[in-house]
Amino acid sequence: MLTAAALRALNHLLGEEDWASERLRGFVGRTVKFEVGPFSWPLEITEAGLFKRAAADAQPDVEINLPPDALLRGLTDRPSVLASARISGPADLAETIGFVFRHLRWDVEAELSRVVGDIPARRLTQVGRRFLSLQQEQATNLAMNVAEYLTHEKRAVAGRSEIAGFCCDVAGVRDTLAKLEQRIAQLEH
Repeated sequence: MLTAAALRALNHLLGEEDWASERLRGFVGRTVKFEVGPFSWPLEITEAGLFKRAAADAQPDVEINLPPDALLRGLTDRPSVLASARISGPADLAETIGFVFRHLRWDVEAELSRVVGDIPARRLTQVGRRFLSLQQEQATNLAMNVAEYLTHEKRAVAGRSEIAGFCCDVAGVRDTLAKLEQRIAQLEH
């Protein structure tokens, strides 16, 4: 089940964006079931344009299946998560849900400014962005180093040039085989 804290956070974001809750108000009482790997969260749209937990036996109007790595990819590449989602159900509700989640943004700086003031909030978000950027860069470098090690040092994975060469060889063998089959067919006649 979706934890109460995550549901509160989602509703907080929706509450901060009037356009989002306004779009959802048109679908009061409809249920949406989010699935990420083995986990699923059935939610119902409330009169305020927010979400609440749906009854466990509620039949979902829309089902949104996300890839198992959606939570991690959501931190670094949010558009790819939404692009890889499988959505089933009535088109109007599915499109509305998709639109809301594609355009819903958390204004971290505005939230922080309420607590610590504008200037510290600005500086904290800048530091946070730099930190996240550095972490993403380090993760990318690590992945590239591991790939290079497995490709060149360990020879556990074929490199791009080796795969391209193999594909060319296979195409050549296929062409030669097709020519041989044609010659055999001509000799048989």
